[in-house]
Amino acid sequence: MAEISDAAIDAALERGMLARELEPRAAAAHYDATSERVVVDLTNGCTFAFPPRLGQGLENATADQIAAVEVSPSGYGLHWAELDTDLSIPGLMAGLFGTRAHMARLAGRGRSPAKAAAARANGAKGGRPRKQAGI
Repeated sequence: MAEISDAAIDAALERGMLARELEPRAAAAHYDATSERVVVDLTNGCTFAFPPRLGQGLENATADQIAAVEVSPSGYGLHWAELDTDLSIPGLMAGLFGTRAHMARLAGRGRSPAKAAAARANGAKGGRPRKQAGI
């Protein structure tokens, strides 16, 4: 096993200190039942909030379950022990509320005038074509 030099350790500590200053981390989090939002206070003084229904694993949670949010020791995540759900702070801030499949399901639920018009036009043609066997 190779030894790690003091210089490598010092460089890693420096990178960690820089990351602590620059990267968003959660200092505290709580559920605001009035606005129906999970509110996250960041270490840089900013506040971030999101509706829990968007978060993977939180879609069907009760207000009491959502209110049991915990900040991970690193500050990089939120954890709900009873729901066995974790969401990352960088991901949430980037608009990612779960896995790729979860995000695709969220996008598919969207409503827009264009989507409604396309559905009406498709319905006027007899609806979605049936799948052909053997194709």
